[in-house]
Amino acid sequence: MLKQTQLCTHLSALTDVRSAQEYVCEECIKTGDSWVHLRTCQTCGTTLCCDSSPNRHATRHYHTSQHPVVASAEPGERWLWCYADEQMAGY
Repeated sequence: MLKQTQLCTHLSALTDVRSAQEYVCEECIKTGDSWVHLRTCQTCGTTLCCDSSPNRHATRHYHTSQHPVVASAEPGERWLWCYADEQMAGY
């Protein structure tokens, strides 16, 4: 499934990749804000905005929840990011 050989424990523990249920940042929608790109939490499935977006909700989610891995929710992108270990992997 993952294309990288030496993965951190968070990435290597994944057996399936969660995808976005809707293509929106769940937090930006509540406040009427906009986003640049979306990321989906691999622990709970929440889809939130990236660090290029004004509110950086995906990173905020990691800091409050300690859910370490997100997947890009962008069409055509197939990668994961581990916040805890600062490691990226394609899938």
